Amino acid sequence: MGLFKIAFIGGGNMGRAIATAIIKNNLAAPQDVCISDVCQQRLETLQDELGVHISTNNVEAVNGMDVVVLAVKPQTLDAVMAEMTGKLPRPALLFSIVAGKKIEALAGGFSHQAVVRAMPNTPAQIGKGITVWTATQDVMPAQRLNAEAIVQVMGRGIYTGYEAYLDFATAVSGSGPAYTFLFMEEMVKAAESIGIPEELAKILVIQTVLGSAEYAKVTNKGLPDLRSDVTSPGGTTAAAINVFEENNFGGLIQKAVEAAYQRAKELSNV
Repeated sequence: MGLFKIAFIGGGNMGRAIATAIIKNNLAAPQDVCISDVCQQRLETLQDELGVHISTNNVEAVNGMDVVVLAVKPQTLDAVMAEMTGKLPRPALLFSIVAGKKIEALAGGFSHQAVVRAMPNTPAQIGKGITVWTATQDVMPAQRLNAEAIVQVMGRGIYTGYEAYLDFATAVSGSGPAYTFLFMEEMVKAAESIGIPEELAKILVIQTVLGSAEYAKVTNKGLPDLRSDVTSPGGTTAAAINVFEENNFGGLIQKAVEAAYQRAKELSNV
């Protein structure tokens, strides 16, 4: 017996990940989950894997549900809202993970006031994500508890009363895994260029990033101090750090995050 009945509009990677985590953590029983998507093959795969109900009809999928997770691409949101205006069950919580779409647009588009807007990231697929979220004043205490439970099965959650922080989070934690993977990808290539076999290079890079992140999490030291601890004057690490600094590595990161933030704001106004 789960805590609530839940529908997903969108069965892509994040919708699938959240549904899997919800069922695994007994927040909802499989028979109390319905996933709606335009791709019949994807739906059939989800049904086989999770034992959930499936539908290609969004209105039918949300009928009688306590929570509706909106997990579609920003480009398709307008069509979904046009179809679903006034069709959500009145007691339901709308839980949106659509990048860049403001609560005002969601509440107006669905004619529904109980809205949570969340920005998770892809490690949520293994319960190691970070989700920044906010909610309207119309979200009731029981609905808020449901939202918190969903956030927690994805990893760590941070609530904010300022919706603008979600655009900040989109540029940092939402897009951040891609930045990290790019850095790791280039590290592997660099390792190969000095003679390390690809598979060994990949193991070295992944474990280094994993261990560094875990160490940063548990230590009381700041990130500059942690970097300094590894960087002996005149040593190998110092030689590498000098190359980063000479080529304005910090400035490049700054520009990248600012570009992602500006795009997030643009999506908010689409």
